[in-house]
Amino acid sequence: MSDDLFASIDALLARPRPVDDLPVPAERERLRKAGEYTQEELAAALKTRRETIVRWEAGTTEPRPPKREVYIRFLATLALQHGTVEPTEWLRRAQAAGLVRTDGDQAPAPEAPAPAEAAQQTATPAAPATVPEAFAAAPVSGQPAPAAQPVMLDQNPDGSLLMGAPAPCVQCGQPSVYRSQGHPMHLGGFCRPAAVPAAPQPAPAVVSPESAASVAPVAAPRQAAPAAGPVAAPRRAGSSRPAASSRARKAPAKAAAAKAEGPSDWEQVAAARFPAGPLAVLDVARDGRSLVVYLADGTQAPTAPSGRSLADVVEWALEVRLGSPRLHRHGKDGDALVVLTDAALAELGLPAMGRDEKKDFVQRLGQLPKSHKAVKQVEKAGWLFTQRGLGPWARIYRTPEDGKRQCVQLCIPGWGALASGGWQIPDGLGPADLARLLGTYATRVLTPRGSTAVSGLELVTALRPPTRAVRTEAGWTSGPVEGSRPRDAFDPAPSEVPDMHPLAQGREPGGALVTEAWDWHRPLTDAEQAAPFAVGLDVNMAFLAAAGRLTLPLSGPVHELNPVFDPKIPGSWLVDLSGVDTNPLLPSPFTADGSRPTGPAWYSTVKVAYAVELGATVRPLEGWLRHEHGPYLDPWHKRLRQAYIDTMAALGVPLTLADSDPVAFLDAMANLKQGDPAELAVLHAIKQTAKGTIGKMRERPRGHGYKPGERWAALERPTWDPLMRALVIDTATVNLHRKLRKMAGHTGLYAFAVLSDCVVFAAPGPGALDILTLPDGTLTASLRLGVSPGMVKFEGSRPMAEIAELLADGANPARHIKTGGVVSADE
Repeated sequence: MSDDLFASIDALLARPRPVDDLPVPAERERLRKAGEYTQEELAAALKTRRETIVRWEAGTTEPRPPKREVYIRFLATLALQHGTVEPTEWLRRAQAAGLVRTDGDQAPAPEAPAPAEAAQQTATPAAPATVPEAFAAAPVSGQPAPAAQPVMLDQNPDGSLLMGAPAPCVQCGQPSVYRSQGHPMHLGGFCRPAAVPAAPQPAPAVVSPESAASVAPVAAPRQAAPAAGPVAAPRRAGSSRPAASSRARKAPAKAAAAKAEGPSDWEQVAAARFPAGPLAVLDVARDGRSLVVYLADGTQAPTAPSGRSLADVVEWALEVRLGSPRLHRHGKDGDALVVLTDAALAELGLPAMGRDEKKDFVQRLGQLPKSHKAVKQVEKAGWLFTQRGLGPWARIYRTPEDGKRQCVQLCIPGWGALASGGWQIPDGLGPADLARLLGTYATRVLTPRGSTAVSGLELVTALRPPTRAVRTEAGWTSGPVEGSRPRDAFDPAPSEVPDMHPLAQGREPGGALVTEAWDWHRPLTDAEQAAPFAVGLDVNMAFLAAAGRLTLPLSGPVHELNPVFDPKIPGSWLVDLSGVDTNPLLPSPFTADGSRPTGPAWYSTVKVAYAVELGATVRPLEGWLRHEHGPYLDPWHKRLRQAYIDTMAALGVPLTLADSDPVAFLDAMANLKQGDPAELAVLHAIKQTAKGTIGKMRERPRGHGYKPGERWAALERPTWDPLMRALVIDTATVNLHRKLRKMAGHTGLYAFAVLSDCVVFAAPGPGALDILTLPDGTLTASLRLGVSPGMVKFEGSRPMAEIAELLADGANPARHIKTGGVVSADE
């Protein structure tokens, strides 16, 4: 017993301790500026991001080993050159630790930690890579130390890293709890091979601007030294303006920072856990005697489940390590997804879809009965189903042990999993192409979790996890993640909920915040009626574009009477906007039908702020305000935007095509349907993901038997918040109204019909360029042609005589303007 205790203490004492000798945050920034280094240069040399340097200098976070010691070296070197304005105890500690010398000749500084190398992928769990021989042998004196090699650490069967007692790392000699093929080893990028002391070298020549950028944080003092080459001109005494050479090196530094930007250590470790990719499609081989698996890129997997039961499929998926890495360092990895073709469904003994509740899968029920032999077989093997049971989208899991999650999701197209819910799978698609389609969506967006709306909502949480692990004196606990909404849902304001919500019961008429997309049209003017054509333009992904950097609530509402309007606070405001003067040829931005408001009503912050922009003086009577807020959907917006742009590029419409050749852009959009069917299906799914996510934020009760005033399941989601939906839709409406005003000013054209994000103009010709071209031959920037979300594309055109008939019948022409191209009403 005592031997074990002594061993534990020895291991504790052997743990490396950071040198606690950092100056106060303000001094860190002062020293960096005194040395005329930018945050970008420092971040590039330390192989980190500029935001990390900002947090270090603000004191919100502290650097951790091994970057901590290098950062201390950087600051201590600058302190010796430029002095320090605070107690120098930190500097004395750095000197005592050997991080910096005091004799004027700085010791050769260690290189900044190298970025972690991508872990080698393998389909066999817990099979580490061989320790590089360069690390096993000591370097020869007088020769450079070998460069760091990719290292994969030993792993447990569940993919977690295997750890043991601290022992000297074979690379750097410092204690490490990790192992690589049994040898002590640090996590990739956290150490370098120990360098052999080199013979004294003559004083270096003056550093050129290019090389200065790459070694800035650990450079010796910049005094001019004798050199054979040209000597840089000395800076004028007393001048605080950077010399030309200092300005010149900023460009290479930014390039180096961009080049150094890459996956961080936690991202590489997460990716290494899933060498088989996010999903697989299970089918039956042509000989009918074995199963075959297609991975996310459409290639055939080297192995397949050997058994013929669902339990065997689940075990196989975990063995080959299917899954997807987390999208946030505090998030969760994505579960493996296995798609069962109709042939695999029959091979595994599962029924087809039908009407017989005893023999078939009945879509109305949503799952197989718990008494079905397939369900019992899975449960007998020690697995469990969620409340959704064995249905089109099923989750099979085991009770977590020691925090290790074991879960596999099933997608069964034969039971309607991909027949609706935003999915538009081409008919007759083979298993390899289906795997490529879903794999592309998984790579660009997220591994499918159900409908596209459900997947979109899961993407929000994956990018903004509500909690993170926090270590306290009592142990580990959960703490909030900055910028995320809390884990527990909170109710919105009574004015914001739909009529069936418990808070809406007894609400006075007109007491609701009404937010819907535009559905508006007006009579034609004489000039419009004389035009030969009506042309429609559609805004790409309008709701998605509106969500970027949009300030959204992160806390529950606070009720205030007669509040002073603040455009920075998201909320709902009771205010009279009937006096706001808007052009009658355009729809009012304050109502869904485009009519002018008639009295006090509830509006979101976005619409009240726009009224102020139009010159109104607003005096709210009440407000339900959120004093904790932030750009909650911004990561979601960025990922979906990039997914949309990448998919359009794969279909032959690159991002810059409209700017370089508008005619080619219009032709490419007209021929878009001729593209790869799988990519077209991904494009449709991305659009539906954006739309469905916003809709889920105000999801209404589903199913029969619901009574108004009762709570429903969606209300318990932290992301159920009608105000978030209202702010996104209102932002899209305001953005479009602002563009229509500019369009009228630039071209003299006014839209006479709007449906959500489709606008219709009278035009002299049937094409988009007939209304977007200015008299000087250039294109207007008010409605900009292009691929990016928020830009516009051609929707369709009709003869004006046909449009006049629609208006006479009371129909909205924007609903019927489409004649070709891409369907966009789903946006």
